[in-house]
Amino acid sequence: MSTATPASTPERILHRLDWKVIRRLDGILQGDYRSLFYGYGVDFAGLREYQPGDDIRYMDWNVSARMNAPYVRQYHEDREITAWFLLDLSPSVDFGSAESLKRTVLIDFVVTMARLLTRHGNRVGAVFYGSRIERMIPARGGRIQTLRLAHDLLHQPRLARAPFTDLTPLLEWGLRAIKRRSLVFVVSDFICAPGWEVPLSLLTRKNEVLAIRLWDPREVELPDLGIVFMEDAETGEQVYVDTHEAAFRRQFRQAASQREADLGQAFHRAGVDVMSVSTDEDLVSAIVRFANSRRQRRK
Repeated sequence: MSTATPASTPERILHRLDWKVIRRLDGILQGDYRSLFYGYGVDFAGLREYQPGDDIRYMDWNVSARMNAPYVRQYHEDREITAWFLLDLSPSVDFGSAESLKRTVLIDFVVTMARLLTRHGNRVGAVFYGSRIERMIPARGGRIQTLRLAHDLLHQPRLARAPFTDLTPLLEWGLRAIKRRSLVFVVSDFICAPGWEVPLSLLTRKNEVLAIRLWDPREVELPDLGIVFMEDAETGEQVYVDTHEAAFRRQFRQAASQREADLGQAFHRAGVDVMSVSTDEDLVSAIVRFANSRRQRRK
């Protein structure tokens, strides 16, 4: 089933984001998109000893161990970035409110980033993943490429049911297929089987990788709505629960808190920066918060 509606065409989406997101980002960031992306350098230039203030993400741990001193990798500056969007389109991304699903946030984020990158002469490509690799869009530049991404995302069929999502094949695709150092966005709610942090960590060794974590407030805090019918978006398992019971809501909140902690540790082990975007949050606010956080860490 297609997700497109007459009101959500690629041109309409791009026009809305140009006015409501991209122009505001231009004003706030004042063109300083390097605060979002470190990796303008794409070609390896050499190694040198670590100096205070260097980005530890470029540390070469193998060489540092051999030389018994910290060394960092250097790259030639290149004005062109190749960016890849590795997109989790499993059933759980169709969770959210009537106003905004996680899938809607995913589309807006991808189109916004593609527009920002391609208008500066960069190339973007994408991989769609459900229970398997569904589609690959080769990296190209220009406004037409941004519109193609929007079109294909709008018309990507939703999966009614699927086994519990395993992101490992998506990340392994990135390891095999991305040959040159690139900017890689892994966009997912990370409601999935464990084990993905290992290929994510390997992907980070050769690329600049950002994890874009989609979430909905109702996945963290369950409101008091009385007896409600709940369904697992991934497996289709259905159950009635009494949300009026304070003990049940407390257990739900504790489980969500533990899941958040486990996820944070997994990202830390993989060595990636994370941008969390909620279905009820302004996208500009999320992007600016992330940019400011990265800027502070680089000082």
